[in-house]
Amino acid sequence: MKALSFALQDYQTRIESVLDRVLPSPEILPMRLHEAMRYSVLNGGKRMRPLLVYATGGALGVAPEVLDMPAAAIELVHVYSLIHDDLPAMDDDVLRRGKPTCHRAYDEATAILAGDALQALAFQLITQAHEHLSAEQRLYMLQQLSFAAGSRGMVGGQAIDLASVGKTLTELELEQMHIHKTGALIRSSVLLAAYTVPDLPEKQLNQLDYYAKCLGLAFQVQDDILDIESDTQTLGKTRGADVAAGKPTYPSIIGMSAAKRKLNELYLEAVAALEGLNAPLLLEIAEFTVKRVR
Repeated sequence: MKALSFALQDYQTRIESVLDRVLPSPEILPMRLHEAMRYSVLNGGKRMRPLLVYATGGALGVAPEVLDMPAAAIELVHVYSLIHDDLPAMDDDVLRRGKPTCHRAYDEATAILAGDALQALAFQLITQAHEHLSAEQRLYMLQQLSFAAGSRGMVGGQAIDLASVGKTLTELELEQMHIHKTGALIRSSVLLAAYTVPDLPEKQLNQLDYYAKCLGLAFQVQDDILDIESDTQTLGKTRGADVAAGKPTYPSIIGMSAAKRKLNELYLEAVAALEGLNAPLLLEIAEFTVKRVR
């Protein structure tokens, strides 16, 4: 496993503290629900989306405390999506981030409610963002996050994914599915940080957005590869689950060699998109994405 730099490790530590602070205490009613929320969010995951928020903000000269709430919000939406994706009505998985999925650790109804509550809390956090941010900036961020999480973003991608089980998709159809399902939140992570900068030049915004688009697709291609070549312990989720469920993947559609070439091409495009920007941590995240398992 390729290690992250100390700078990104510091951000990982920071977001863990922020998440712990913003999540309701398990001692507050309803206690079981709050316990399930904390179980699903804390002590697990690479925190890639919050890292993208901090790394993008750092490249634009934004202080970490201004980025805390957007970083936490995007992670809460991501975890909500994982809880719901794992449910019996969807992917019916038993393992997530190396431990039993929420509905296995608690029960199905509690898992559904935990996901619902995390999504609502995410939008609340945007409204409570740093006082440095204007009301207009917060509205842009709310609009961006709601679009990315909705039917034309992540949820829509999951709907396409479920409808594609057992079917043969073209490469373009598969790409469109993943641009929605995985890519939307990754792009949103970068854009939320960009919106903390008033009057950011359009050229820089477009560069960052294209970087995130390439990175989001690269992340999914790598996931498809690792689902075949890695193991359950390393992945923290059931190896081979997508293949077993009859889901279309890049290796199944274009072959493993072509999938690996596509992964490298997307990485190079992501790197090229950052030309002229002082964004070493964004470059590191792109490299980490394509080299998560050696």
